[in-house]
Amino acid sequence: MTAAAAHRSEHDLLGDRDVPAEAYWGIHSLRAKENFPITGTPISAYPHLIDALAAVKEAAARANEELSLLEPAKAAAIVEACQEIRDGKLHDQFVVDVIQGGAGTSTNMNANEVVANRALELLGHPKGAYEFLHPNEDVNLGQSTNDVYPTAVNIATIFAVRGLLQAMSVLQDAFAAKAVEFRDVLKMGRTQLQDAVPMTLGQEFSAYAVMLDEDRSRLAEAVELIHEINLGATAIGTGLNAPAGYAEASRRHLAEITGLPLVTAANLVEATQDCGAFVQMSGMLKRIAVKLSKSCNDLRLLSSGPRAGLNEINLPPVQAGSSIMPGKVNPVIPEVVNQVAFEVIGNDVTITMAAEAGQLQLNAFEPVILHSLSESITHLRAACLTLAERCVAGITANEDVLRKAVENSIGLVTALNPYIGYEAATGIAKEALATGRGVAELVLEKGLLPADRLAALLRPEVLAGSRAN
Repeated sequence: MTAAAAHRSEHDLLGDRDVPAEAYWGIHSLRAKENFPITGTPISAYPHLIDALAAVKEAAARANEELSLLEPAKAAAIVEACQEIRDGKLHDQFVVDVIQGGAGTSTNMNANEVVANRALELLGHPKGAYEFLHPNEDVNLGQSTNDVYPTAVNIATIFAVRGLLQAMSVLQDAFAAKAVEFRDVLKMGRTQLQDAVPMTLGQEFSAYAVMLDEDRSRLAEAVELIHEINLGATAIGTGLNAPAGYAEASRRHLAEITGLPLVTAANLVEATQDCGAFVQMSGMLKRIAVKLSKSCNDLRLLSSGPRAGLNEINLPPVQAGSSIMPGKVNPVIPEVVNQVAFEVIGNDVTITMAAEAGQLQLNAFEPVILHSLSESITHLRAACLTLAERCVAGITANEDVLRKAVENSIGLVTALNPYIGYEAATGIAKEALATGRGVAELVLEKGLLPADRLAALLRPEVLAGSRAN
């Protein structure tokens, strides 16, 4: 292929540029590639976003045809191109960096150009023959970046959150299964890292499952706010250049395409500038991350050792832990989940500042909101699945260690306090601590309780509070 044939010339307000002949993206995407070499991550890294952009463009084409604004042949070609993209084709043509100036204009134009050039092919024209079907005049008809981009981000977020909810359910089930497996394994509970009172290992793991269940419910509530869209708002929410009926028609088609119960915001001027729903979503992701990290801290602590730590549970060994210490195995799965949590917390700060920085009728910083939200959601999803499958499912209990800890713990006297009195219990605790002798042994020696009564009070189900004594 000659140099001339390897490129096509395209024109914009800044002049002419050569675009690779085989590229479905055009001059606007080319300039964006040059202007924003920031992360090295193209928007194609977020397939939910690409699918959402295609869905918005398809809905707009259908609405415009319905309102007699777009020729049926053009509409059909745009719809088919969009359906191909939603089937996974041409995603590699979405080349602009995820972080970009212009409030997402580069992303919108990248989508317009890819859809237009594929539609041109379907109509029998070469790429770049925009006199037959134009990225702005036809694909972007009745739209602005300022309603297309936020709407696509909403839809992408909804589908990404669905994946996270499913992953959280998998992890919740893994913890719940361990709660059942360890329901009769007695251990010492701790407060402030000091011996507290007995419980079961099953109760400890059940708490982790319940925390995930609570967060799944809160996340499902937060995502409901994201179903409100501003498609039809065009530039600032006034609907300029969008005909009467367009907002409702495009919403209806978009809901049909995506299968989502989307609603048009009651006030499009407000919706075009307000990023509050993203702030709330990010706050919920931070809550999940914080609690998940706390659970992983517990797993690392409970498995510490094996000889010089708590050594109450064993995490499945998944890789060698040291290049210098033979036989060392580290809690690498909880550690990687901790790091995802730190990232999510940092992303929440980014999203908060980006939402706050919006001015007047538009927030120009939704690209970094999208990037941060997408990272948080996708990384949390992967972290939950990894933790469930490569760690929690294989955890075992060191029952002898746990039992001996209960028998030797000063905290055991707390369970006997109602039956021997606080003063006697305090004396037993002091003597046990000073001599290293067991609480039960001292109680019997001093005749504070008969042996059968003491045995009944020290049954695991009584100590753990699961059955009345």
